[in-house]
Amino acid sequence: MNALTGAYVPGSSPLHRLPAGAKLAGLAVACTALVLLGSPLALAGAGVVVVALYALSRVGVAAAWAQVRPVRWFAVALFGMQLLFAGLDGAVSTTLRVVLAVALAGLVTLTTRTAAMMRALERCLSPARFVGLDPFRLSLLLSLTVRSVPVVAALAARVGEAQRARGVERSVRAFAVPLVVGALRHADALGEALSARGFDDL
Repeated sequence: MNALTGAYVPGSSPLHRLPAGAKLAGLAVACTALVLLGSPLALAGAGVVVVALYALSRVGVAAAWAQVRPVRWFAVALFGMQLLFAGLDGAVSTTLRVVLAVALAGLVTLTTRTAAMMRALERCLSPARFVGLDPFRLSLLLSLTVRSVPVVAALAARVGEAQRARGVERSVRAFAVPLVVGALRHADALGEALSARGFDDL
């Protein structure tokens, strides 16, 4: 399943060896903590911790940058809007929260095999059996959703760069049409891969 959507980087670091369930729980706690941190200084400290975790994982600078690169223009736009409405401190804090949350989610993806993530999600969703739902299919859906987010974000970044190169960065149509077409192509390719693996009735 990793070949379908995964950005997993093989390794033997402590983060790679950590159980998938523990990493998902840690991600939830960390994102909650980011929301509760109020000052830019505290969030900057959290940023240092995130950088240290990436260094500990030994996934490489290129893989780390690939996790946040797709949201860089969104972060710039978010900072600008927050600067207008919430001031400098609010703009810095909000932007750091978003970027750090994306980076942490990316770190979980980089150090966790899709199969391990699905098993952890399946265990968490096991009570769904009592209402007639299949925990395995739910875990597959959630796993694919999580891993599709950076794909679509990267696609949006490429479309935005193409817009600027053509001088039509203000055209909603020039952004939306290629983005939708690209997303549909990705979904079609993913559907074919799932069908080939016997998941065509999801």
